[in-house]
Amino acid sequence: MRTAHTIRRPATTLALLALLLTTALAALSVTATVLAPRASAAEPCAAPWSASAVYTGGAVVSTAGHNWKAGWWTQGETPGTTGQWGVWRDQGTCGGSTGGTTGETGGTTGGDNGGGNQTGFVVTEAQFNQMFPNRNPFYTYQGLVNALSAYPQFATSGGTEVAKREAAAFLANVNHETGALVYVKESNTANYSHYCDPSQSYGCPAGQSAYYGKGPIQLSWNYNYKAAGDALGIDLLNNPYLVETDPAVAWKTGLWYWNTQSGPGTMSGHQAIVNGAGFGETIRSINGTLECNGGNPAQVQSRIAAFQRFAQILGTTTGSNLTC
Repeated sequence: MRTAHTIRRPATTLALLALLLTTALAALSVTATVLAPRASAAEPCAAPWSASAVYTGGAVVSTAGHNWKAGWWTQGETPGTTGQWGVWRDQGTCGGSTGGTTGETGGTTGGDNGGGNQTGFVVTEAQFNQMFPNRNPFYTYQGLVNALSAYPQFATSGGTEVAKREAAAFLANVNHETGALVYVKESNTANYSHYCDPSQSYGCPAGQSAYYGKGPIQLSWNYNYKAAGDALGIDLLNNPYLVETDPAVAWKTGLWYWNTQSGPGTMSGHQAIVNGAGFGETIRSINGTLECNGGNPAQVQSRIAAFQRFAQILGTTTGSNLTC
């Protein structure tokens, strides 16, 4: 028994040495991992620069793997080509995406915009509810979000401050037109038959009394239903009631007018905000001298008050030229 026991001892010793060596190597590996220098992560890339977008001072965009910050108002000037003293200042390399886009080609601004908003819209659902606590259930937040794809330049141009300002301006005017999103259609039924212009070649196929004011911008007249429908790819001339039965269609008509129509003014509401003309010009594009130029100062002030309140909710500024 002694002899056998003596023969096994060297094997046991070798096994113990091997275990100790393995443990030491593992410890060295962990230490090396902990002490290994970490590569510094690049800043996330801002929204891609767009040649057609309007940017104001402070706006940040990305292109060619770098973030760039605008020093002042600019449009069509490519970052990296304006020189040391140009409008765009290099903010360093970037990697990945913030989840948003800006400018005329973009669909959203700033990802969740710091408010937990996964839709990409600069207005969160909580903020929307705060703006319109007593709204008609027809005017849903999701309906508005679903309508945004029709006009991707809306509330995405000029950086976050201007994008939020435009959203506040649009919703303030909508607030005024609908009694804080309470009215889906015009309440004075006696006016319904007045909104058919028979001189139009296409007439009023849905009936003479079918084109009364509906939706967030109170779309009215057969020719406006025809124009909005053509722009949106929806037959609103023959189906005008979609504007009071489909929330997304309703919001799309409001965005159609805001983004493309100057009405009695000289520019669209979208242009008035992103080009710096001011909130007053958005009022002019909707009601012209019925309110502006002393037409109805109380109505103008009502719109301005809503705009100021909504801008505060969104954490942005109103800019100048609030009145018309």
